[in-house]
Amino acid sequence: MSFASSRSGRRGRGARKAERQIRDVKMLPALKRVLPLTEPMDLEQIERIDNASMDILENVGVVFRDDIALEDWKRAGAEIRDGDRVHFDRRLVRELLGSIPETFTYHARNPANNLPFGGDHAMFVPMTGAPYLRDMEDKRRNPTLRDLADFHKLSHMLPAMHSSAHHIVEPFDHPISQRHLRITYSSMKHSDKTFMGMTTSPKNAEDVMDMCAIMFGEEFMETHPVVTGNCNGNSPLVWDETMLGAMRAFNRRNQPVLCSPFVLGGANTPASVAPAVAQLNAEALSALAYTQVVRRGCPAIYGHYLSTVSMKSGAPMAGTPEISLMNLMIGQMARHYRVPWRSSATLGGAKTFDAQAGYESATTLMALQMAGANYMWHSAGWNEAGMHCSMAKFVVDAEQCAMAYRMAEGIRWDDFDDALAAVGDIGPGGHYLGHAHTLENFERAFFMPDLFDNNSVEQWQAEGSLETNGRALKLVRSMLDEYQEPKLDEAMDEALLEYMARRERQIPAADALNQEY
Repeated sequence: MSFASSRSGRRGRGARKAERQIRDVKMLPALKRVLPLTEPMDLEQIERIDNASMDILENVGVVFRDDIALEDWKRAGAEIRDGDRVHFDRRLVRELLGSIPETFTYHARNPANNLPFGGDHAMFVPMTGAPYLRDMEDKRRNPTLRDLADFHKLSHMLPAMHSSAHHIVEPFDHPISQRHLRITYSSMKHSDKTFMGMTTSPKNAEDVMDMCAIMFGEEFMETHPVVTGNCNGNSPLVWDETMLGAMRAFNRRNQPVLCSPFVLGGANTPASVAPAVAQLNAEALSALAYTQVVRRGCPAIYGHYLSTVSMKSGAPMAGTPEISLMNLMIGQMARHYRVPWRSSATLGGAKTFDAQAGYESATTLMALQMAGANYMWHSAGWNEAGMHCSMAKFVVDAEQCAMAYRMAEGIRWDDFDDALAAVGDIGPGGHYLGHAHTLENFERAFFMPDLFDNNSVEQWQAEGSLETNGRALKLVRSMLDEYQEPKLDEAMDEALLEYMARRERQIPAADALNQEY
């Protein structure tokens, strides 16, 4: 199950070529969970959260700062007060939620990388949105398009990553107004897995849809999800014009969006776990319902970005027990409404890839497996509260996801009888290392991490005394050296390049956006 074939030292070109032939970069299938989920709420408590959320939707309302959305809601039967505050009848909300597919299949450029999604199936997706990276020299700096391409290449090669996402890091060497085109092309070109689409404006989202149509075909997209958008709400209880316009661009083409309230627990929600979930739930439900006003039957995903705020400093925190509890609760609520849901997996607030980053990330990743999240975003690289993506942490997080994947698969029983027979063969006082069952099963019996060192201290010192960060950066260099591009169809590639060139001629690149960073 480990994603690298070896921890080799200095290698010549011949050795690199040989390793390229044996490194396993085949994507893991969509995770199908077998382990029982952790569900801290009983039915009465689920209904209490549901009722509180419906009361918020009916009596407090949600602001939709968008004239088109307000007209849509009027036609759907909602009540508009105070200009832009939508009040929902709970029966209307439940009816609309009922048309969201509980499961669907993501279709990738390479059909071998298609993913069943929802229900018991889950996927890991890298982080996005970092304005800085920690590079192969462990230097914190602004990223470039080349850095973004490197992260997309790593995403393609890491088996536990099911997507190349989109702007894993922000490419500061390209104008902001045109950046979404290059980001989308990089996602498409350097990996043949599914990917995410930019929702930074309604027009940018339309451009993404047009590029997807070039790759997959308009007619195919009408019945097949191929990309994921993310639309963040402004907690408490506001959805703005930019996000709603981007949401419509995706929904009208039958493509799913993550309906994600941006939660800073204690700052833009009540300073208490259960009421915070009730508010978040109301916000998510209002957006999920709107996707069905735009297009009935369109796939949609219950989302959130979830952090708690330090009452000492006001800073967002990661890996806290309340975040885990809220994820467990949100999983129950999403299953209550029979919709797939998203969370964030390996969030860290540390400034370097240190013990804090590891503990925070591992805590949240484990909680998501217990909570049953379907779309596990920010599963690789996230640190410094999302301000940077670490190349070292990116590959270590991916290995952690592979370990979480193995755990969530549950107990294997297929070799039970053969293994018990080995007990009789060995008897008291023996060892199993040379037994036929061990030789046949040792590679899959116990996960063997490549990026953690379990050798003696003497062996560790002989190999250079590398700590996790150093081993990870060594692997990054090796993987990028060995990367083999999954070539786009030549005509498709030409059409994408022509589309980008035309749109870049049409979109002004302001002088201020071309300054050096």
